[in-house]
Order: sequence, then C-alpha cells, then structure tokens
Amino acid sequence: MRRTADKGYLSSLDQRKHTKMQCHRDQDALIPRPRGNLPKVCAATLAAITIAGIVFLSPERLFGWVAMVILIVTLGPLLHGLCLLAEEMLYHSNTRYRGQRLLSHVLPVCGLGGKTLLAAGLAGLLLYLAGHPLPHEGQCWKLLFLASVLYTFFKSLGVLGPSEVEVSDICEGRKMNVAHGLAWSFYLGYLQLVLPCLEDSIASFRATHQASSPFWGRGSRKLLILIPLNSNISHKLEDEDDNIRFYDNLPNNNIDRAGVRGRVYKHSVYRIQDEHGKAHECVVEYATPLLTLYKMSQQSSAGFGEPERRQQVLLFYRTLQDILEHSLECRNHYKLILLNDEHEDDPHFLSKAILRHLQQQEKEEFYLTPPPQQEMVHPLANISSAPPLMNGEWHHPEPMSREPTLMYSLEEPLPLKEPVEDTDYYHGQT
Repeated sequence: MRRTADKGYLSSLDQRKHTKMQCHRDQDALIPRPRGNLPKVCAATLAAITIAGIVFLSPERLFGWVAMVILIVTLGPLLHGLCLLAEEMLYHSNTRYRGQRLLSHVLPVCGLGGKTLLAAGLAGLLLYLAGHPLPHEGQCWKLLFLASVLYTFFKSLGVLGPSEVEVSDICEGRKMNVAHGLAWSFYLGYLQLVLPCLEDSIASFRATHQASSPFWGRGSRKLLILIPLNSNISHKLEDEDDNIRFYDNLPNNNIDRAGVRGRVYKHSVYRIQDEHGKAHECVVEYATPLLTLYKMSQQSSAGFGEPERRQQVLLFYRTLQDILEHSLECRNHYKLILLNDEHEDDPHFLSKAILRHLQQQEKEEFYLTPPPQQEMVHPLANISSAPPLMNGEWHHPEPMSREPTLMYSLEEPLPLKEPVEDTDYYHGQT
C-alpha cells in the first residue's frame, strides 16, 4: 500500500509539473522577449570578412581604406547633427531646454556626442599615419564630401531613417512605450496601495461570510488580474461567462490620495462554477489600463492601430510582471492571467482559465507535503501499543496539520555541550 501511494503521488506530481511547464511554454510563445545582440554579431562578422578580404588583396593600403571609410560614415551624421542643432538653437532653446545648460545638453541630443567625434578624429589620425597613399587620393576626398552631404540630405527626408524594429528596440530599451507608462501607473497608483492590504480584507470578508462561504482556497487569496490580448474587456464578468457570478465586495480600503480624503479602493468577489457544479470564490478583476489601450486604438488621432495595441498589451504584461516580481510588498498577493483571444468561441473560456490558475496554485504551489503513508495493520496485532481507551472508545490521535506553524520557547538557550565542572579532572591530568 505504501509503494502504491508513493507511485500515485509521484505520478500526480509529474502530471502537475507537466501542466505547469505547458502553461509557461504557452505564455512564452506569446510574450515577446527583449531583443538581443544578433544584429551586432552579424555586423561584426561581415566587417571581419571584408577586412580579411582587403588584407588578402592589398594589405599595404588596409589602414588607409579603413580610415577613409570611417570618415565617410561619421562625417555624414556630423553634418546632419549640425542641421538639427540649427533648428534646436533657433526655435526650441527656450521651450524645450529651459533651465538647462544649452550646449552641453543640445549637442548630445543632436547626434554631436563624444563617440561620433572621437571616431572621426581617430579615423583622421589613422589616415594621416598611413604610410601608403590611396590610389586616386584626390577623387577619394571628393567622394568623402559628396557622400557626407548626400547622407545628410537623404537623412533629413527620412529615406535613411531608423526602421520600425530599431524604433521599437530604442523604445523598449529606454522604457518609452505606452505600455511601460501604463504598467508603472497601474502599479504605483493602484496595486502598490491595495495588494499589501488584500490579506486583511479577505480575512475580514471571511469572518462575515463564514456561513455562506465555508471554503476559500489558498490560491484564491490572491488578486487575479486578467489581461486579455484584445484589450476588449467588459465591466461585468458574468456578461462574458454564465459560469461566473458576482458574490460580494471586499471591505473598502480608504486611502488619502492626491488631495482626496478617504479615496475608496475595493475589490469584487466572484463565484466561479466548475464542470461539476462546485463554486470557487476568488477576487478577480481586469487590468483597467487595458481600457486606455483599447480606446486609443479606436481614435484615429492617437495613431494606434490594432497590431500596435496587441504588441503594447504583451509589453504591458511583461513590464507589469517584472515590476511585481521585484516588489516585496506585493509578493504572493497577485496572479497575472494572460488571456489569448484565440478561444473566444468557447462561451466558458474565461471561467476555465480562472479555474485552471486556481487549481494550479492550490495543488502545485502549496501542496508540497506528500500524503501520510499508511500501512495495513491487523486490528489485533500490537494490541499492547494501541492507543488508550477514552470514554469507552478508542482514541485516535489527530493527523498532523500541513499548515506551517511557528513554535516559540520561553526557556533560555542552552549550550550544545555543558562545561565540565569537576576541576579535579584537570588536576589529575596535570
């Protein structure tokens, strides 16, 4: 019996682990990862191959060619930076750079930073120190200035502007996306205020609803935050799934905020009915910043279409998850649920998604202790070691609780080994 119970328990653990890994793989397939360094590696490889070819064909003019090319690719951005500097100095010095040191701040933002100037200076020095002059050197200088001027012209027209991938990479790296601002606003203006008080609110709610809500799973003690990819959320969950019913609201949290005395923050409790008709209570709500993303995509003046909206939702999820994982006060008080809009045809998709996450938390994150091992013992065997009779009935000890507890001792700590007090022992040794 013991081996059978162990095998069943291990099989159940493997199945739960497989389910959890499958959920993580499904989310990883949707959430975009930060862009890596593959473009830099490809560019460095192409540069190394080209330089190796030049070394093989004409090694004596390698440094001269390299210096001339560096001058061409750096002089163009410098000229374009001077054009940008003229615009900023003439028309935007008072409105955009008020209270700042003008030249020290405007020069870097116009592309006239130290890296570009240093590269151009080193290229000029390398060309001067090159021992072998370049063939048709006069024509090379004409090519240098012509390429720089044409680069500035095409750059100003937007022909040589950054691609959408480059813009997206810059915005993600500098946290400049709409999703980054919405995620930080959602955390600082709401979650950071309410999540630390969530456990006390649920305890107060359970105390007043003990008769009608006898079971409250450990996983449902978190705030479930729904994040649908299409951003189209309803204000009542029961309108989307008839297996979801509004139950009651948690006690209000009154917080003084931005000049408002006793601003009210509260959560709603819902009952989710599973396929067996059993109700599960949980605190669940949508991420309200998704309403902003959805409304922006409906306004033509926002320049925010449906593909951009979906991308921003994924970035919102990734950013909010990263923020909450590093927040000590919000830890273990939330659960982000990313809802894929590919299952909209299922009328009970929302309730199934919520129940799946509730069961995952209850069975995988908290059910860590294996079941008690029992052996088949004959009732007449070891009769002498049987528990004593109490009131004419056999008294069975209560099973050990799986709830972790802290036990405090009022006694003073004792040393691991008591010192030897018999001093005659030391005299005998000497």
